[in-house]
Parts: sequence; C-alpha cells; structure tokens
Amino acid sequence: MKNCDLSNFKKYLVYLKPKLDFIFSFYIVCCIKLYFSFVFLPFSKGVPRSGEGLTIYFMTEQNYWAESIQVLEWLEPVRKRPWMYIGSTDERGLHHLVWEIVDNSIDEAMAGHCDTITVTLTSDWACMVEDNGRWIPVEKHAKTGKSTLETILTVLHAWGKFGWGGYKVSGWLHWVWSSVVNALSTKLEAWVHRDGKVYYQSFSTWISDGDIKVVWETNHTGTIIKFYPDASIFKISTEFDYKTIKNRLRQQAYLTKGIKIILVDERSWERHKYYFEGWVKSYVHFLNKHEDVLWDIFYTEKEKNDIYVEVSLQYNKEYSNNIISFVNNIHTPEWGSHMTGFRTALTRTINKYARDKGILKEKDQNLTNEDVIEGITCVISVKVVDPQFEWQTKGKLGTAEARGAVDAVFSEKFAEFLEEDPRSAKAIIEKVFLAAKARLAARAARDTVIRKWALEGMTLPGKLADCSSKDPMKSELYIVEGDSAGGSAKQGRDREHQAILPLRGKILNTEQARIDKIFANQEIKNLIIALGTSIGETFDVSKLRYHRIVIMTDADVDGAHIRTLLLTFFFRYLKDIVEGGYLYIAQPPLYKLTKGKKSWYVYSDSEKERIIKEEGITWENIQRYKGLWEMNPEQLWETTMDPSVRKMYKVSIDDAREADEIFKILMGWEVAPRRRFIQSRAKEVKNLDV
Repeated sequence: MKNCDLSNFKKYLVYLKPKLDFIFSFYIVCCIKLYFSFVFLPFSKGVPRSGEGLTIYFMTEQNYWAESIQVLEWLEPVRKRPWMYIGSTDERGLHHLVWEIVDNSIDEAMAGHCDTITVTLTSDWACMVEDNGRWIPVEKHAKTGKSTLETILTVLHAWGKFGWGGYKVSGWLHWVWSSVVNALSTKLEAWVHRDGKVYYQSFSTWISDGDIKVVWETNHTGTIIKFYPDASIFKISTEFDYKTIKNRLRQQAYLTKGIKIILVDERSWERHKYYFEGWVKSYVHFLNKHEDVLWDIFYTEKEKNDIYVEVSLQYNKEYSNNIISFVNNIHTPEWGSHMTGFRTALTRTINKYARDKGILKEKDQNLTNEDVIEGITCVISVKVVDPQFEWQTKGKLGTAEARGAVDAVFSEKFAEFLEEDPRSAKAIIEKVFLAAKARLAARAARDTVIRKWALEGMTLPGKLADCSSKDPMKSELYIVEGDSAGGSAKQGRDREHQAILPLRGKILNTEQARIDKIFANQEIKNLIIALGTSIGETFDVSKLRYHRIVIMTDADVDGAHIRTLLLTFFFRYLKDIVEGGYLYIAQPPLYKLTKGKKSWYVYSDSEKERIIKEEGITWENIQRYKGLWEMNPEQLWETTMDPSVRKMYKVSIDDAREADEIFKILMGWEVAPRRRFIQSRAKEVKNLDV
C-alpha cells in the first residue's frame, strides 16, 4: 500500500472547497423551494398572485398607511372550508360574519378612534356596519399592486392589527377580519370616508367589480361595510336574527368605554341604542336585575404590568354563580389565567377577612372557592397586549402575567371594600358560611349515596328498565313521566338500545334548592345513578352511560312543567351533558286523524288543519292526545320512539346568559318577574290544556 502525499491532498481540498460550498448551498436552496412548493402551493389554484406570500410588515401609529398592511395568505381556501374560519355554516357561523366586522370597529373604539357604531339589518337582507373610526388605507399596496382596501378585503390575514403599533390591544378573534366575510358573501360593498372624500369599491364573491373610486365628498372619517351572505354556503338560512345580534352588541357596549352602539332592523323597524356609563358595573347590575341581591356592587379598574384589569361583582341569594370573563372584549367561556388569579384572590381575601375578624377560628378550616362563589355574579374584563390563548377558538387565556395582574388589582381593592362597607361584608360572610355548611352536608349525602351504591354492587335503580347494549354511543335513556307511560314505553321500546326510567310525580325544583337537598330527593338520586356520571365535585361526563338522554313527557301543562324541572336540573348541575349534545326532548303527536282505514299522527295544529282540509276529515274522527298514557305500546313506538320516524329536539345552550336568566325567571323565588313573563306571552298560546 502506497503512502499518500498529504501536502498535495491538502492543496486539493483547498481547491475543491469553494465548489463543495456552492454545491451544498444549491442543494439547500432546492430543498427550501421544494418544501414551499409542496406546503404552500396546494392551497392555491396555480401560482400565487403578486404579493401573496409570507411578507410581514410592522406599523406604527404615525405610519398608518398602505405600507402598514401585512399580506400573509391568499383567500381561496375560505370558500372550500368555511368552517375552519367561522366555526360552522349554520346560524352561528352566519352571525360570526357580523362579529368579524363589528369587532374591528370595536378595536377602533378600544384604540380611542371611534365612539359610534351603527349596525343595520337592511330590507334587502344584507348587514351593514358603520363606524366613525379611522379610515382604511386606500393607496396602492406595494406588494399586491392593488388598492390597500382591495388587499384587505381579498387577501387572508392582511390587516394592520398584526403590527405592534396600530392597536395596543385587539380582539382579532380568528385573525381573519373582513376578507373571510367577503369570501363568504355574494356581494360586499365598502365605503371609506377620509381626506374629505368617500372612496367606494364593490366585490362579487370576493372578486373586485372594478378599481376603487371617489363617489362623493364628506367631512367625516370612518368605514361602512355592507355584505350579503352567500346562500350556497349558508344553506340553512341567510336571515340575520335581530335578538342574537342585539344581545351581542349590548354586551360589547358594556365592555367598551365611551362607545355608543345603534342597531336598526329595516325589516321590522325595530331599533335599539346602547350606551353605558358604568361599564362592567352596569353589566353586573343588568345580570342581577331579577335577583334578590346582597347590598352593593363592588367595582375596580387599574392597569398593572401593562394589563388593564376591570372587575365588578355582587352577591345574591341564589345557590348558583354567574361569572363571565373577557379578554380584549372576547368572551372566554373556558376562563384561563385571568380567572385563576381572580378565584385565588377572592378565596384568600375572604378567608383573611374572616380570620382577622375572629369569624373563622384557629381550629376552623378555610373556606373553599366553591363556598365563596355561591350566589356571585361577576364580570371580569382584561385588556392584554398580544394575548396567548390555549385553544384556536380563543376560549381560554394562557397569558401567565394576567394571573398576577388580576390577583394584585382585585385583592387590594376587595379587601378595602370589605373593611369600608361592613354591611356588605357581613352579608357576604353570612352567605359564604351558609354555603360551606351546605357543602359539607352535600358531601356527606353524596358519600352516603356512593357508599350505598358500592355496597349494593353498583345496583341500578329498580325502576330503570336498562337496555342490553353497553355501548354508550348506541344507548338511549328515556326519562318518562308516570308509571303508566313508563309501562307502555318499556313494552314498546327497542330493548337492545333503549332504556326507560319512569318518574313518580314532579321532581324537586333545583333552582330553589342546594345540592344537599338534591341528594335527598329519591327521583333525582335514581336519575344520577342511572346516568353514571355522579354530580358536583365528582361529576365525570366520560362515565355517561347513554349518549342520548330523552325527556318524554305529556303534551299538557303538567308535562311542560316536569320537562322544565328536568331542564333546570340538567342546566344547573349537569351542564356538560347539555353542552355535549346528549340531551333531547321527545315530540309525541298531538292528534290522531282517522278517515276510514287510513290514519295520520299529527304533531302541530297547522299540520292538523292542512290534513283536515286536504283529506276532508270530519271533527268526530279527530283524537287529541293529552298524555302518553293514552297510547298503547305499539302507538308509542311508531310515533315517538322509532328512530326512523320519531321527532325530537336537541337541547343546546346558544346563549348561556339568556338561558340563566330564563331559568331564574321561570323557576326562581321571585313571583313578579314570572308573572310579567307569562303575561307578555299569553297571546302566543293558542291551545291551553289545563
């Protein structure tokens, strides 16, 4: 073997190195290009247009012009997968289009540039949102070659709020703004008031109808967006619901200082205007308007470590709580770090006050968070720069600094409130101590139930006729009014998949009872054991034995009352079952129409009138079902329990605040609100069976 000439080899490496560097660099560039081709191009039809890349710009308050706008993505995927951007294509997704436009006007208000927002549901079935904030830039955008207005409305993620100077805090619920609204509309029109002129541009299915143009003069600033939802996307309905929009706008008016929000419905000429001086304090007053409250409303606001904190609360004599939290005006139903800070501070402050005053002795255990939130109505609103959410839906705040800020701001002022207002402090302490006693009694009662269940070998209630299937996804539980109807249901059911639990009479009104009383009620205990989820601290929805729970009651006043009692119980103590989509209401027929050997089961008065007219049915062939007990097993199966033909309603909570209010009115202690509720709706009742 010959020896190598090392000196020549080193010279050769020196000669080869530049060529190797070039080859390696070329390889890296090719890999990057290949990566972007596979990752980004499949989302577009062909080559991206000019400016539609990953260019990121930053803006300042003084530089709010065309170059301030970022371009992050193109728009075609929105129409293909709209649910990825607005959650769904049902009524909820339809109204999300309104929130996207309104929330950007709210951002202008939070930045101090807007004090009036007008939302109009037009007579031609469009929605128009107008604000008097800053204008949208209209100059030609350097990257797209189009007007900045067109860039914003046709390119996903193109908006000034992605920079750090335009908005100190912002909602940007799904980071998409008006381009998604444009993509899901058959037509969108935009008017920009600025520099003494009004600029106009329109779009059809997000494609521009022409260049931006000046249409008239003005002495105002602001933006108007009018859009027509696309019926090919929103196939269920493109009709905006006035009540849904009204509730959302009222909430935003409470949360945004100095904002006046006007809602106009040209279809019915309804009109509402919202402006509140007390902000979240006024919101708490509104939420507690039907409650028997305990003294004054607590309120504080302060900025701590660049996080603005606003908290208001008031106790009432109810057993449930109503705590609502917001981050940059966006509702956070799953709470997060700001709520952790509040709960910790509330429990610690009340315990310290009770010990300092000698109410809690050394031997006594501290009050728990469960004790101190009973009967509380509270609104917490924080404004955070660049909030970090744990989920894409923005339902839970993850920003760690928010916990400390809320804790510090709230605990200091709430401690002062208790010291300076002894009457309110006394009422609160009495309330939470009573809650603590009830908690201990409830725990003892629950443990008794669980021990009894365990000793009996997890025995199910004797009245329960269980199904043979052990697969919850294939199993149904019918909660039936009365033993007679229960007997028919047991005989007529599908034994493989349908379980029957008859109720004896009316269950406890859980709106007016603490959980210790609930555990003492035999009918509710049977229901809890049948469901398998337990209740309270040990509730676990994953142990639910049936994934379809059907409330089946008579079509009369008593049946409606029992149904409401059951709905109250599920809403107050088993809400995860409702929110999980497991709860249903059976719809038994109201009439049986007969002509010769032919018969029809009818579920509404309008359907009855139609069939009578079409078939020439005489009145003496008409049978009115007032109770399930009037049906034999075969009739109950073929009308109400047969999955191929039955009709039932799925129970959902579209507006938790409104649902909470309705249950308090219908099932609470106060008689006057319930009387007003009934009187205001008396004319809507056509047939009343007493």
